[in-house]
Amino acid sequence: MAVVRMKNIIKRYGSQLVLDNVDLDIAEGEILGLLGPNGAGKTTLIHALAGIIGFDSGEVDVFGKEQNSNLLEIKRQIGLVPQEISLISDLSARENLEFFGGIYGLKGEQLKKRVEETLEFVGLTEHARKLPVKFSGGMQRRLNIACALVHRPKFLIMDEPTVGIDPQSRNHILETIRKLNRQGTTILYTTHYMEELQTLAQRVVIMDQGHVIAGGTINELVKKIQHEEKIRMEVTSPTDLLLEKLRKLDGIKQVTRNHKEITIISQVGAGNLDRALSIAKDFGGILSVTAEEPTLEDVFLTLTGKSLRDGGEE
Repeated sequence: MAVVRMKNIIKRYGSQLVLDNVDLDIAEGEILGLLGPNGAGKTTLIHALAGIIGFDSGEVDVFGKEQNSNLLEIKRQIGLVPQEISLISDLSARENLEFFGGIYGLKGEQLKKRVEETLEFVGLTEHARKLPVKFSGGMQRRLNIACALVHRPKFLIMDEPTVGIDPQSRNHILETIRKLNRQGTTILYTTHYMEELQTLAQRVVIMDQGHVIAGGTINELVKKIQHEEKIRMEVTSPTDLLLEKLRKLDGIKQVTRNHKEITIISQVGAGNLDRALSIAKDFGGILSVTAEEPTLEDVFLTLTGKSLRDGGEE
């Protein structure tokens, strides 16, 4: 059963086409990863799906119901964790949850019980009386997530929930997401950290320039670029002339440098490993070399031509 069906969604801001005939299905109980460079339209899609903004044309069904005519009912069953932390600074952690729970119609003993359960779930029970300004960045992120969970949504949208936090807090949040999913919550998850999706998502959709350009399991996406191979070399003298000679090899698709490490994307079977090694030896020698299998990050770079962390605006 699909929790979400989006069909032919078009959204413009003035003359700018931000979503261009987007189709997206999210199955019940799955974690769907949503990837795209900045400016791809991810946040606009999320806001349209959550009912925060309208769209110019197309159809959105959530929980099997048409969105526009059932918007209030649908919103009560959705949780949204925004990219920007959205907490009330002069209310304690517990009071923030009481406020957001009240917005979703909880009250009395039910509200009190849900608040305490949610504080425990995100590991903030001991800090319930503290103001968010006293929290670390990771604790603020966990409270931000808790505010979206207090009403126990069936469908949770998480927009960059681990931005700017320490590894320990990130691991805590990722484990919280796994627990939610095991309990049956359907999750749409966007991130700039590819490794998060590789451990969380059952399926990944890639957007670029307002389009959905690919989707599937990570293995299915990797198969799309198995005509390529990646070679990493650490060399003693990574000069511009060396890079130029490597780029002139037949079958070479991309050559990039990071300090002394050179990454080569080559057509499979072109025989460029031996040729690249021979050229590198002429420029002072090779410190190390590895040939790697394609990854989700390679898929993203191949399909969009961009790094996931390229600059730009949504």
